[in-house]
Amino acid sequence: MPIKARVKRNAYFDSITLMKIARSLTEMAGVEDAAAIMATEPNLQLLAEAGLTPPALSPGTAGPSDVLLVVRAEDEASAEVALQAAETQLSKRPVASETDETGAAAGPRQPRSLEQAARLLEAGKTGLAVISVPGPYAALESDRALRAGLHVFLFSDNVPLEDEIALKHLAQERGLLLMGPDCGTAMLNGVGLGFVNVVPPGPIGIVGASGTGIQQVMSLIAQGNGGVSQVIGCGGRDLSEAVGAITTLQGLSLLQEDEQTRVLVLISKPPAPAVAERVLQAAEKGNKPVIVSFVGADVDTIQQRYGQRLTITHNLTEAAQAALAASGIETTEQTTDQALTETGTGTSAAPISTGAYLAGLFSGGTLCDEAMHIWSGLLGPVYSNIPLRPEWRLSDGQAEGQQGHIAIDFGADEYTRGRPHPMIDPTLRLKRLQEKARDPHVRVILLDIVLGYCSHPDPASVYAPAIRDARAQAASAKHPLSFVISLCGTEGDPQRLSTQAAQLREAGAEVFTSNVEAALRCVDLLRENHD
Repeated sequence: MPIKARVKRNAYFDSITLMKIARSLTEMAGVEDAAAIMATEPNLQLLAEAGLTPPALSPGTAGPSDVLLVVRAEDEASAEVALQAAETQLSKRPVASETDETGAAAGPRQPRSLEQAARLLEAGKTGLAVISVPGPYAALESDRALRAGLHVFLFSDNVPLEDEIALKHLAQERGLLLMGPDCGTAMLNGVGLGFVNVVPPGPIGIVGASGTGIQQVMSLIAQGNGGVSQVIGCGGRDLSEAVGAITTLQGLSLLQEDEQTRVLVLISKPPAPAVAERVLQAAEKGNKPVIVSFVGADVDTIQQRYGQRLTITHNLTEAAQAALAASGIETTEQTTDQALTETGTGTSAAPISTGAYLAGLFSGGTLCDEAMHIWSGLLGPVYSNIPLRPEWRLSDGQAEGQQGHIAIDFGADEYTRGRPHPMIDPTLRLKRLQEKARDPHVRVILLDIVLGYCSHPDPASVYAPAIRDARAQAASAKHPLSFVISLCGTEGDPQRLSTQAAQLREAGAEVFTSNVEAALRCVDLLRENHD
């Protein structure tokens, strides 16, 4: 298949814009794969690893300040049509209005710098900068935004740890928030940032170091007829010992003072022990109820120390239920810690049988982590690229043909460098789905599908046919195979929760809006389908 490319010189576009363009190209007729990148050395290397380097692209043809568009298609005509479509999309840049010295409208104008954008704000208002440039440049842009008096939502990943620490100290000194780096989700005063779901306004505020973890909780709150006031994302390293929970502590303090917020939810993977103490002590000093969900942490130990002042939960679903209850909304569903106890988690692992395995293919790292904690308690080792134990690490080269239960986070850095996030572009996950569906040892496949802004506009239209085909092939081979979907979203999302669920169920998958319930159902199905 021919590979064609075009270079747009001295043109910068953020990674979210380029991800969306790449995704739209892969959906065009005759296009097998596509990329839209800033032509930095790391991105060019990733392009080569993906087999997308154009034959005519010689060293120096494109540089870090240039956009590189690449298409692999079934013929040159299809490639040219796709490249022209990409250029058309790049030409549709938003504009902002500005006033002249007399206050009269000076006409549409695109700010060329953070400083120009800050000057367009109304007097006395603090603005926010969304930064999603490649990691090596993100610290400089964030520093400029903070010094211009702007809060920062830092979507970029691969930002050095020392830069994160310096930026968060600078933000703290100036009374600003630095959310990130690698911050996927936030919602401030009703405005969503990054991957975010559409939820009703309400009294529950969320502070989280996990994008999909936040989305799971806010979606379940909305499904339970609750509402959300503010969501402050902190970045996955914020609760590490090195960073010391700078943004998390700021977020807790801000929400304690926020008039719209009556209940707080704190979400993270287990923090460093000393940092956990600092955060929990700060949380219990406030005068508002605080729900804590440290996914995978020793809940009993935390409960003994802080349970009188804080509500400590076992997982994200429980956290949402507890937040609803604290805000005055009754929940009738069985709590998930009871369900887990009844199915035996926390007791000795009980492997099903040799040769019968499950595969979790995730776009959300926290959802993957939560499922692995459940599965490992019930089934034994779960191999992953984000393993619970070092000896369970699964490299990408081992994933195909790996014997045992696996859970892969396709949102991890090794899968997203130079490529769209799997919530935007399902290509890599679909390929692995097909591989695992052909494996006679795999009896259950779990997919998380996360709805909301920035995610794929209609994921069921992509996954439902793949599930239907895989089930038909498995049936013809007399291979027991079940699909379970962990569907995170709301009726207000652009994709609409009920519409997505109906299409996926019609394809033969079982659909759950709780990731915990989906993970538990996988275990039940594995027991039903084992040899």
